[in-house]
Amino acid sequence: MLDKLRRIEKQYTGLEARMEQPETWADPDTYSELTREQRRLQPIVEAFRRYEHLEDTAREAESLLAGGVDDAEFRTMLREELQQAKDGMEQLYRQMQVLLLPRDPNDERNVIVEIRGGVGGEESALFAHTLYRMYAMYADAHKWRTEIANLSETELGGIREVSFLIEGEGAWSRLKFESGVHRVQRVPETEAGGRIHTSTVTVAVLPEADEVDVRIDPGELQIDTFRSSGAGGQHVNKTESAIRITHLPTGMVVECQDERSQYKNKDRAMKILASRLYEQQRQKQEAAIAAERRSQVGTGMRNERIRTYNFPQGRVTDHRIGLTLYRLDQILNGDLDELIDALVTADQAEKLREQAEHGN
Repeated sequence: MLDKLRRIEKQYTGLEARMEQPETWADPDTYSELTREQRRLQPIVEAFRRYEHLEDTAREAESLLAGGVDDAEFRTMLREELQQAKDGMEQLYRQMQVLLLPRDPNDERNVIVEIRGGVGGEESALFAHTLYRMYAMYADAHKWRTEIANLSETELGGIREVSFLIEGEGAWSRLKFESGVHRVQRVPETEAGGRIHTSTVTVAVLPEADEVDVRIDPGELQIDTFRSSGAGGQHVNKTESAIRITHLPTGMVVECQDERSQYKNKDRAMKILASRLYEQQRQKQEAAIAAERRSQVGTGMRNERIRTYNFPQGRVTDHRIGLTLYRLDQILNGDLDELIDALVTADQAEKLREQAEHGN
């Protein structure tokens, strides 16, 4: 592994040298590409350089101790310094193992989040609205931009379904484990007897597809226009600006009615369709590669129950990693980092285990 890290450091130094060349500055595309690569390698190189510094410190302390030190206080200090250096090297070695894991090529992509009410009728729709708010607040805390593509609301303020885009660096890397069935246990406001009801909401998180990722044949699309429904003031039902696109080979249907412009709605609907098709391709590839090995954090399939939000006990339990947190209010207000960090760590641990098993 250390040899690999030395090669990466050499590559990083070469990148820095290229970025200082005038011809590189003159080409924005090349400079941008080199900047992205430098940003990707920087944490690995910095960790390796700290490791090498501690290695030098340990070697020097060992050399002085081996040469014989008369001063007892100085000898004690050297032993402490040696132990600290070894502890630091061990920690950095584990950190570098994680940093060297194969990257998810989608990690820096924007995401499209689709939330749909499941079992539970109006109670499910109300919780779908709660989850939409949770993700919107999480995005806002990370300075990401959200943009609704399609929203279908109930009369009581719930959400039948919503599709929205989250734009921001690393959005997929943080939100990719949210796909699945989210279960809520609480006493509905409409329940006179005070009984706890269990409802479900389905969340799908898709990496936003680039144009080069998916080729869509216009001849395979059925495009219909219709009048927007729901909140929207005077504009509603005046013009047929809403768009429904049906991808005939797969039967996928995407609706977009949040914008007044038919063109903008069509553009967003095509983005969502491309992302769904890309996700379908991605899952097929992953299933073929890892048919016999499933990650601890689950397959990400939409029919898999991943999390329970229990209101009477104020707890959230992620069933994939067995984590329970008694801070329901903060989580529903967008404070998801503790949950997501635990999922990322579990995923990394599983990948390290697989890597060790296969001798990579």
